[in-house]
Amino acid sequence: MASKEYSLSNAANLRPFLELDQKGAIMAEYVWIDGELGIRSKTRTLPYKEGGYTPDDLPTWNFDGSSTGQAPNEDSDVYLKPVAVFPDPFMLGDNILILTECWNNNGMPNKYNHRDECRKLMELHAAQKPWFGLEQEYTLLDLTERPYGWPTNGYPAPQGPYYCGVGAGKVVQRDIVLAHYKACMYAGIKISGINAEVMPAQWEFQVGPCDGIEMGDHLWMARYLLHRIAEVFGAKVSFAPKPIPGDWNGAGLHSNFSTEDMRKEGGMKYIEEAIHKLEARHKEHIAVYGEGNDARLTGRHETGSIDQFSYGVANRAASIRIPREVAAKGCGYIEDRRPASNADPYLITGIIMETCFGALPEN
Repeated sequence: MASKEYSLSNAANLRPFLELDQKGAIMAEYVWIDGELGIRSKTRTLPYKEGGYTPDDLPTWNFDGSSTGQAPNEDSDVYLKPVAVFPDPFMLGDNILILTECWNNNGMPNKYNHRDECRKLMELHAAQKPWFGLEQEYTLLDLTERPYGWPTNGYPAPQGPYYCGVGAGKVVQRDIVLAHYKACMYAGIKISGINAEVMPAQWEFQVGPCDGIEMGDHLWMARYLLHRIAEVFGAKVSFAPKPIPGDWNGAGLHSNFSTEDMRKEGGMKYIEEAIHKLEARHKEHIAVYGEGNDARLTGRHETGSIDQFSYGVANRAASIRIPREVAAKGCGYIEDRRPASNADPYLITGIIMETCFGALPEN
C-alpha cells in the first residue's frame, strides 16, 4: 500500500461503491490525445449491450477543442470517433475505456490526430506483417516536480545500483508500477514487462509485440492508465526525455521493429536493407521522435548522437541496435534507440513503415 505521506486519494473509500448496481447502464470513458501530446478523457452513460461494445457500435461524441489546444474559439467543436475498446480497471464490471481519434467538423482529421495516417500506412503495407514493441521509460515526480525519493536539497548517489534495483534506497514507488502492470493486464493491453531504470525514480514498461496500428493504441492506453494510477498515489508522471540535467540518463521510447521477412531464416538481408533506408532519412525521423530529444541524444548515457546515424550489434550507444541473438541467428528484429520518451507512437511506427516500404500515394 502507498504511504500516507504521498497518498492524496480516497480510493479506498470508493471501493464499496464499485459494487453498486448500475441498473442496466455502463460508464464509457472516452480517451483522446490533445494538442500537446497530453491525454484527456470524459465519461458518458450508455446502455448495457450483450456481448459488449465494439468501436463501430459506439456513438461519436465531441468536446471543446479550444480548451485543449486543438481548435479555435470560433470553431471549437472537435469530434471523438471510437477506435479501440478496453475493459475499465477502475470501474470494473461492464464499464469500458474507449480510445478515440479527433476529427474536425469538415470531415478531416484534427491536425494532432496522427493515428489516421499511421493506420493508412499500416493498411498499405499490411503484407509485410509488421510487429512492434515499444519500451516506455518515464520518471515519477512528487507534486513539487522533483523525482520521488530524491533528497530535498541535493542529489542521490551516482547511477549504478538503480537499474533493475531491488530494495529501499534503490527504488521508489514500486506500488505504482505494479498497480499499473496489473491494470494493463486487466484492460487487455499487451504489456510485456517492467523494470526499474538507470536513474533513481525512473521506470520502464514494455508493450508488444503488437501488429501494426495496435502498437500505438495499446501504448497510448497504457500511458493513460499510468497517469490515472499515479493520480491515486499523488504522484506525477514525466515523459520528458531529459528530466534532470547533468550526469543522469535520459528517458527514451526504444522501438523494436520487424517484418515477416526479417523474422524468417535469412532475415538479416532485410534487416540490413531496412537499416540503410533508416540511415538515409535520419533527419526526418529525428524531427518526429520527440520534443527535447537533443538534450538526450548526446552520444553519452547509452545514446547515439542526434546528428549522426550509427548502428551495431549489441551497441546501446548506436542509433539502431541489432541484438546479439539476432546477429547470431541471422534473423529477428532491430531496435531503434532514437525516439524520446515523449514521442507519439503513431508517428514512430508510421515513419518506420513509410521509410522502409514507401509513403502513402498522393490524393
